Amino acid sequence: DLVGSAFVFPQESETAHVQVTAKLRQPLDNFTVCLRSYTDLTRPHSLFSYATKKQSNEILLFKPKPGQYELAVGNKLLFFTVPITLGESEHVCVSWESSTGIVGFWFNGKPWPRKGLQKGYTVGVPASILLGQEQDSFGGGFDAQQSFVGEISSVYMWDTGISHSEVVSALYDSPQQTPIFGWRNFPYKLVGEVYLKP
Repeated sequence: DLVGSAFVFPQESETAHVQVTAKLRQPLDNFTVCLRSYTDLTRPHSLFSYATKKQSNEILLFKPKPGQYELAVGNKLLFFTVPITLGESEHVCVSWESSTGIVGFWFNGKPWPRKGLQKGYTVGVPASILLGQEQDSFGGGFDAQQSFVGEISSVYMWDTGISHSEVVSALYDSPQQTPIFGWRNFPYKLVGEVYLKP
């Protein structure tokens, strides 16, 4: 149970990342990813990267600059503009459903206008899932200029959509719906210089 802890990425690197060791057996027609990040980076950086052998940006949650988040599904991109916060952690959730392509986005528990992407697509398995680096190949191809520096915590992934009340529950690390993996049962391996700290 990692509640009350965070992964700390102390410096820019092309190696440091957290490998999520959960094994996904089924391709995804829906997913939700939530996480909290705390950084003062102003350059582009990767938060959550899900790659398959065929597609390195199968799911990517990326921050190109302060005040903007990017979601890729099957290498197609969407952008969400958010307030620029200084000295505060940011909690985001993104959900996607294949049947409509609709993407939900929540910033610090507040829903943003929904958008659409990759209707009819299926997210493949097996996956290499990483925090803190962007994969340009399966489990590798990192660029230090896109590496995360700071703290990441409260990471969850579901193979379903998510309701507003569930987003709020994830915000407080008490999800009602069982995730594929989450902060209370988080399967991980640290690679390079990254630490789990209270």
